[in-house]
Amino acid sequence: MAGVTAAELERLAEAFGLDVVGAAPAEAYEETERHIRERRARGLFADMRFTMAQPEVSCHPETLLDGARTVVSAALCYYAPAPPPEPGRGRLPRYTWEDAYAVLRAKLDAFGRELGGAYRVLVDANQHVDREGAARSGVGFYGKNTMLITRRFGSWVVLGTLVTEVEIESTAALDLDCGSCRLCIDACPTGALDEPGTLDATKCLSYWTQAPAPIPEEYRAELGDQVYGCDICQDVCPWNRGVERRRARAAVPEGAEPHVSLVEWLEAADEELVARYDRLYVPRNEARYLRRNALVAAGNAGGVTEAAAVERYLDDPDPLLREHAAWAHARIEARA
Repeated sequence: MAGVTAAELERLAEAFGLDVVGAAPAEAYEETERHIRERRARGLFADMRFTMAQPEVSCHPETLLDGARTVVSAALCYYAPAPPPEPGRGRLPRYTWEDAYAVLRAKLDAFGRELGGAYRVLVDANQHVDREGAARSGVGFYGKNTMLITRRFGSWVVLGTLVTEVEIESTAALDLDCGSCRLCIDACPTGALDEPGTLDATKCLSYWTQAPAPIPEEYRAELGDQVYGCDICQDVCPWNRGVERRRARAAVPEGAEPHVSLVEWLEAADEELVARYDRLYVPRNEARYLRRNALVAAGNAGGVTEAAAVERYLDDPDPLLREHAAWAHARIEARA
């Protein structure tokens, strides 16, 4: 298919179940590359890799496919209402309840086949800054919490990219911003967003649940029963209000996992735990980091049953787990 119009693109997106779609020329993201290099030099990314590791690649979609003409950006809404947590359970952020990235990847692959010609799909991939492509094509705009915010679904979306040799009419960027709102900045318990539009990963709770290091003690209580990620800045965003009414799917999808058993995370075999949660980024795919998170959540919200599981780690040969277990055990004892 050649010379695709914006209207045709929209019809195709609807047919393939994509919630928002846009197109932009496959051109370098020069300003984004500069910002990444500046923020990396300031240490704001901590040791995060992802798209920040190689901006010379991730900010150059024109190099990702021979003959690349168009970057098609797509958003898929993953919002579902959160059921109340039960005792002994840890919370996961909404985007991890099911593998929405896998769903989006399959949809974009089918979309690319329908367009025809050579194409490349990038979803949750380090080779492309999806948010920049999405902002350029009007899929959404950058929020002060650094998230990509769409008109209809707020930031409750996963993003993906299709780089294609097909010429597609560009769609306009949104003339929107957060205005004077600073709810996300004020709600962040660790001040990770004190500079609007810039995230300091060294203060971000989500980062620390994925970091290959001890979680700083001053941040542990703020995690509560969260075992991975953090949705605080999205929960308070005005653009995310009302999405529950706009979602055709009112219930939690079958197989979705909003909450996990802390005891299971502490007692499952390493291979079983990592395999079951392969949709999560875990440093070096080592189960110890998921257990570290479960220990913190148990320290914050655990009871007698969780205390017994925590105690097994007080003499663990792994110093990371031993130290977090001691912290968690003391917290549980203080509530007894």
